[in-house]
Order: sequence, then structure tokens, then C-alpha cells
Amino acid sequence: MDGTRSTRRTVLTLSAAAVAVPLTAPPGAAQAAGPRPHPPSAELRSILREIDPKRIEAIVRRLAAFGTRHTLSSQTDPVRGIGAARDWIFQQLQEHATASAGRMTVELQSFVQPVSPRIPAPTTITNVVATLRGSVTPERIYVVTGHYDSRASDVLDAVSDAPGADDDASGVAVIMELARVLATRRPEATLVFAAVAGEEQGLYGSDHMAQRYRDAGADIQGMFSNDIVGTGAPGDGSRPDPRTVRLFVEGVPTSETAAQANVRRSVGGENDGPSRQLGRFVGDVAGNAQTGMDVRVIWRRDRYLRGSDHISFLLRGYPAARFTEPRENFAHEHQDVRVEDGVQYGDLVEFCDFGYIARVARVNAATLWSLAQAPGTPRGAVIDTTLLTNETTLRWQAGTEPDLAGYEVVWRETTSPDWEHVIRVGNVTEVTVDISKDNVFFGVRAVDTAGNRSPVAAPQPS
Repeated sequence: MDGTRSTRRTVLTLSAAAVAVPLTAPPGAAQAAGPRPHPPSAELRSILREIDPKRIEAIVRRLAAFGTRHTLSSQTDPVRGIGAARDWIFQQLQEHATASAGRMTVELQSFVQPVSPRIPAPTTITNVVATLRGSVTPERIYVVTGHYDSRASDVLDAVSDAPGADDDASGVAVIMELARVLATRRPEATLVFAAVAGEEQGLYGSDHMAQRYRDAGADIQGMFSNDIVGTGAPGDGSRPDPRTVRLFVEGVPTSETAAQANVRRSVGGENDGPSRQLGRFVGDVAGNAQTGMDVRVIWRRDRYLRGSDHISFLLRGYPAARFTEPRENFAHEHQDVRVEDGVQYGDLVEFCDFGYIARVARVNAATLWSLAQAPGTPRGAVIDTTLLTNETTLRWQAGTEPDLAGYEVVWRETTSPDWEHVIRVGNVTEVTVDISKDNVFFGVRAVDTAGNRSPVAAPQPS
């Protein structure tokens, strides 16, 4: 592959029948054409081994021991309430940051939330944010969150016990364990691990965080919320599913205008928004890295009647998705701790499976590391629709990564959910392939010299 940067005007015409390799080709052929993510590196395998279920258990138990972490609970009591939880999370993340040789910083991101339906008086809300600066392209950012606030049955009850083990000490345990394990590494892009607050009252913490990024013009190329990731065995009589985690990804971007959304639907692109491409990337990486989990990608923004912190990022135009367990037990979530007919209810530690949470953490780790080490998603991808021709011309902007090797064009049948074929096109920004744009969906992704591949960018009609 030519390592010289080609200009936007370069055109490479290929006979797709001669060079295309199916994504489902035998391993030898697939490796030759590089259609799938390359095998996990020794460093990624080491990262996955270091994720510790016992540490995750200790985090969940400690967070539950604060009694309640309700957003309206005490912010000054040293042993009970959201303030005590905030200070403990901050102290733990600071300890992890000491191993980073200055690359990780930790901040308390506070603001006053005005009166709203679930905030009866102006209330200070604080996110705890650990940022691990990238070593090559630090301006490119990937964010992972869990929310550390909890709630009782009454969303305004800031007094009753609300241990919030599954919802969402489990998600906070994921991001804290990731911060510990990755603090000693040097990701090429920047990784952010955030314990956000105010989720149960209206996504206020993540809303503030996402807006701060938007105001700063931050290049967030992927965001993941871990919300209710405590168990694959919900205890409601259903069959356990300890090897599956759901990933909710929207289709038409939330941030698009009605006109933009109509254009996307008119060209059949409703399954090709940036979040959908992120979901496809996660599915590939989780299986390839041997995380021990199947990722069930669900083509919805979130569950009915529910919503998590990824929505705050979707509203600002960032690609985002939500991890959650395969089947929730609604009898245990958001319930005051109580006993009825000898049965204990409440979001208790006893209902968590710490091995399961560790596997979810490995899916997150494999995803974040693979994203951070790969080139960024190609920008400005367009498909030329100005000429009547049975060929297809694609264009995109050149990436800036110093180890960028080139690009691959992928395509699939319009009835297929996943990319099926790939061709290497070199270090160019324009390519013409002998396949009709009328018949298939196209995409383009970047590849570096180590074989790391970015998420796919779906081209917009020119």
C-alpha cells in the first residue's frame, strides 16, 4: 500500500469482482484482505485479564453502603448520602490517576440545577470525571459513564434507603475499574471515565457534561452509558442469560432536523447513522477480543418509558449508545428496601453478579481500547449522485493520524444488517468502484499501519 498521502482529487478505479472479499470469507482469505478487526493485541489481552470481579464487587458494596445516593440527599454527611459517595469516588479515581504519570486528571464538575419537576429547590449536582489524555491524537475523545445517584420508589424521597446496587452502582463499578486498569496505559486517543449524577431526576449531570463538551467544540467520536449492568439472572423466574449484554443504538440521529431525517430515510440510510456504526463496531470487537460476552445490538435509542445518559450526548450530535443487562427485574429496581411475605425487595447487592459486571467491563475495555488505538472515523464521506452511471464514486476527507495507512470501502445488500464485503483502496480520498450505488449500501473506514480499523462512515448523497 502506498504510504504517500494522496490528494482529494486522486481517483482509483477498481473492478470489485476482482478484489472484493466477503466479510464472511474463510479466515485465511479474510486475513489477507483485512475485512475484520485484527486479532487482539497482547496489550488488549493483558487489559482484559486485569479486570477484577473482586474489585468490582468491592465498589458495588461500598456504594450501596452509603444508604442512599439520591440527588437530593445530604452533600455534607461524611457517611451517608450522595456527597459521601461523590467524595469516595473522587478519592478512588485520584488514586488511580497517580499511576498514570500525569496523563490522567480527575475533576469535580459541579453546577446548580434550577427548580424542575424532580428538583424542588436549586440543587448542586456534581459529576466526577477522570480524563486519560491520548498520546497521539488527544483531541479525539471517547467517553464512558455510569450514574452514581440512586432513588427509592418515590423519586423525591431523599431519606429512605436506596442502595442502588444494580441501578447504577454496577455501571459506576465498570467505569472505575476501567479507569484503574487503563490509567497505566497510553491510548492514542483520549478516554474519559465519568460517574455522573442527577440521572434519576432527569439526566441532569450528563446533560451538563455533554453541553460543556459541545460548547468547547470537543471531537467526541463515541460515548457509552453503562446503566443497569448488574446481572444476567434477574431473579424473576426467567431463564438466566449471563453471557449477553444489550446495546441500544439509535438509527436516525436524534440531533438531525426533520428535513435531514427525511433525506436520510429517502435514500435508505436510517440504519447507517453514526451510532449504528458504533454498535456494529462493538459487536465485532467484543467477539473478536474474546470478552466472554455476546453483544445484543438493539436498534432503538433506549427502552420504552426509560432513558439513560447517552441521550444527553445524542442530543448534541455525538454518536452514543447504552449498555444494559438482558432482562431487568422491575420488582427490584427503584424500590425501597422492604420485606413482603418473607421476600426482600429493593435494589440490593445480593441481586448482582460480579462476574457478569466484569464481563461487561471487558466489553467496554475492548471497545474503548480498539477505538482509541485505531484511526478516527473518516469525515465528510459522500457518495456522488450527480451522474447516471452503474459505477459508484465515494469521497472523504483525509485523516491526520501519523500512522494512517489507508482506507477500505465496505458494502452490503440493502436487506442486510451488517457489512458483507470489503476492498482495500489505498491512501486515497476518492474511489470509483464498479458496483451500482442503486443496489447496495456503501461505507468507508480508515486503517492504520498496525491493522487497526475505525468505525465505518456511511456516505451522504452529494
